Amino acid sequence: MRIIYNDLCIRNAEGKDCEQLATWWNDGSVMAHAGFPNGLGTTAEEIKEQIANDSDDTKRRLIIEYRGTSIGEMSFYVYEGKKVEIGIKICNSDFQGKGLGRVILSMLIEKLFSTGYELIFLDTNLKNTRAQHVYELLGFKKIAVNENSWKDQLGELQTSIDYELRASDFCNAKLIG
Repeated sequence: MRIIYNDLCIRNAEGKDCEQLATWWNDGSVMAHAGFPNGLGTTAEEIKEQIANDSDDTKRRLIIEYRGTSIGEMSFYVYEGKKVEIGIKICNSDFQGKGLGRVILSMLIEKLFSTGYELIFLDTNLKNTRAQHVYELLGFKKIAVNENSWKDQLGELQTSIDYELRASDFCNAKLIG
């Protein structure tokens, strides 16, 4: 997959990205929202093995580039053929809070719906209000709040919110600016 819009590019993660992914995944400040405030403790070699098994039919890890610089990652996981779960992390803090996330998500969502997926879903931590705002701007509907449903790496209970999006509800940020 390769999606380009203005200065943004979303592309398949490759072997050359494994060192950068390991750096991000092992950084607790990047991974805290996902429940890993101490990082994942993974290696570039382990990530390379995971990426080797990626497929557009099952799961795919993606790299987000802005003006040729890797700034984050995305992923999608296929469920039941027409449903897909997505995830996004803008890992470079210099690029957070600049409105890029909604455009980057729009790029991927537009591609997934044009590929034939009927439902896109995701979840986020209740504390991640910035992400919730972006998801709701794009048309995602909150379908569940899972109170104290999981423990993070430090053993602290966390609450998650489930969202889903259908093409008819999608507000493409590429079109609305």
